[in-house]
Amino acid sequence: MTASRVLVLNSGSSSVKYQLLDMADRSRLAAGLVERIGEETSRLVHEPLAGPAAAGGKREQTGQIADHEAALKAVAAELAADGTGLDSPELVAVGHRVVHGGTRFTRPTVIDDEVLTEIRNLIPLAPLHNPANVTGIEVARSLRADIPQIAVFDTAFHSTMPEYVARYAIDAATADAYSVRRYGFHGTSHAYVSRATAGLLGRPVEDVNVIVLHLGNGASASAVRGGVCVETSMGMTPLEGLVMGTRSGDLDPAVVFHLARVGGLSVDEIDSLLNKKSGLLGMCGDNDMREVLRRAGEGDESARLAFDAYVHRLKKYIGAYSAVLGRVDAVAFTAGVGENAHQVREAALDGLAELGLALDLEANAARSPQPRLVSADYARVAVAVVPTDEELEIATQAYALVTQ
Repeated sequence: MTASRVLVLNSGSSSVKYQLLDMADRSRLAAGLVERIGEETSRLVHEPLAGPAAAGGKREQTGQIADHEAALKAVAAELAADGTGLDSPELVAVGHRVVHGGTRFTRPTVIDDEVLTEIRNLIPLAPLHNPANVTGIEVARSLRADIPQIAVFDTAFHSTMPEYVARYAIDAATADAYSVRRYGFHGTSHAYVSRATAGLLGRPVEDVNVIVLHLGNGASASAVRGGVCVETSMGMTPLEGLVMGTRSGDLDPAVVFHLARVGGLSVDEIDSLLNKKSGLLGMCGDNDMREVLRRAGEGDESARLAFDAYVHRLKKYIGAYSAVLGRVDAVAFTAGVGENAHQVREAALDGLAELGLALDLEANAARSPQPRLVSADYARVAVAVVPTDEELEIATQAYALVTQ
């Protein structure tokens, strides 16, 4: 039997999400989540998805899980109980989601001591994410030092942006000294969805231009020409771009100076305001689009204003990226809001007939977990709804690297 299993780990500051996949047929063997690591109320939910263990359904354990090492050992024990443990000879790699790869890491990379040091050096660019990613890598290496550990970077897919797109128009020496440039995020999602959209159209990736809208609590847009990213909405950090659940998106930089000089807010307070207390939450008190839609439907003016601001920003990016690409073959919606909120898709594309965009309203309103086209038959530009699969994308990239 050819070894073909990949364990995907997404280590957060107090959580670990994981999936075990068999790349021989791209099937999922298990999935789970460890959350509230370090707290008395830690929780592990494990779901076997294949084989005899799947019949038993989800398993849950609660009680303090002290740290990431204890968390990954608990995950290993759950997998072992299914007969798919980390000691399995069929496991060929562990794929790690790493948020920031800077300019150095532009493709999936086998992790050695030098690479791990470089990922640590990038912590100032992603202080909330890269430290947890590093911890997950360190623990996984200690548990299975004999198999490749592969880093797949959120920023890598966007590294193909032309330099004139990636650069901010500030003093070049200062920008270079402090690594100030546009990196983009959600790259694994944008890569997966752009390819899947080409598949829906029955065309080679190289022949398709796609605007991808990844709309979750965090939200980003990308312009993908022939499978290559040429523009994306997030910048040096995930704060730039679209209106999001708790992030402001695009903002006049002088607002920061104003809040500091006139409002007396500290740098940390402004950081918290723009990242955690803005967006939909800041405008109407809810960052869940379902609640925003419900309240707007009941006549709540602040919810309606937040929804309209969210949609307006989407329209601006769709129009801008249509200009960047020149020819658009499809607009693809993905992630929690993009996949499930048909009202957002309808409002975002309303009035864009001149760009070749028109929905089949019935198809758009129908719920489905499957990738699908929801555009009108006569529309020049296809509209796709594609459930994202970042874990599969990470596994695919990791497996391709170790089997080359």
